[in-house]
Amino acid sequence: MQEFKIGPNEAGQRLDKFLHKYLKEAGSSFLYKMLRKKNITLNKKKADGKETLSIGDEIQFFFSDETFEKFRGSDVSKTDKAKQSYLHQYEAAYTKLKGIEIIYENQHVILLNKPAGILSQKSESSDLSVNEWLIGYLLTNGKISKEQLETFKPSICNRLDRNTSGLVICGKSLLGSQQMNALIKERKVRKFYRTFVKGNVEKNAYIKGYLKKDEKKNKVFLIERLTEEDKQKGYVSIETAYRPISYGKGYTYLEVELITGKTHQIRAHLASIGHPLLGDEKYGDREWNQSFKNVKLPKWQLLHSYRLEFPELKGEPEELSGKIFMAKEPELYNRLKTGNWK
Repeated sequence: MQEFKIGPNEAGQRLDKFLHKYLKEAGSSFLYKMLRKKNITLNKKKADGKETLSIGDEIQFFFSDETFEKFRGSDVSKTDKAKQSYLHQYEAAYTKLKGIEIIYENQHVILLNKPAGILSQKSESSDLSVNEWLIGYLLTNGKISKEQLETFKPSICNRLDRNTSGLVICGKSLLGSQQMNALIKERKVRKFYRTFVKGNVEKNAYIKGYLKKDEKKNKVFLIERLTEEDKQKGYVSIETAYRPISYGKGYTYLEVELITGKTHQIRAHLASIGHPLLGDEKYGDREWNQSFKNVKLPKWQLLHSYRLEFPELKGEPEELSGKIFMAKEPELYNRLKTGNWK
């Protein structure tokens, strides 16, 4: 018999969902058959898989060692050398990805300030991203064990484009991930960005539109009004609010609230109304960007996730109730704000 004791990162989910992750190579019909025959039990009692797991619950597996390892999957059967290779990506990310700053941390959540140029998530298997950095940080500092990674992997909850800097919300625990993802999905966390745009934006505004992404071109397209035909093409509603903070020669320092969160939304939405972001080659004004050659702009848009505002919360996560977090802007922002760049 094998036994697994439920900890904080497994609690709160249904038994059948946990079993699918823990016995990676087992199909649904096999798992439910094992539950019916009491070859898998919960706290030494028959279970049907719909039970919600709590910390301290014990799951028993009445399998041979060979059967157990077969259904546990590749992570269990790997040699020690292969396991080290599997974990090396986390160590490599934590060592190689420079400039990631921890803004806030508790037992369930971490808020990070991500520099521009770092992926939030992998796009290819060889990539290193904030996700790998996060796990590397937790492993290095003894905040999670290699064994715990088999049933739960900490991860980011909101994704920033590679070349957008600023605040990223990460779930350290299963509970933290569930809570943050729910708040974001329900649009209860307000997200504010800072950027520089072409032209003089004279007043606050709230704009709406419809967006569709072309995956092959990695570019989005906008329309103002939606027809039935457009719905079939995959256009989705977007909402963006902004307010001017200060002005430079021919440009505005702008704060943008991302009300919906779609790929390239801020960049495409502001460009569509004649205010492209400084440095943006994809949706911006190349000639205008080149007029800032003395600034030594990076090869991407200036867009920074500056502030997160959490709502008043009843119960968990109480520590974040009503809190506001800010991430320091890149140094170039200060030069542009003061005009001290010529």
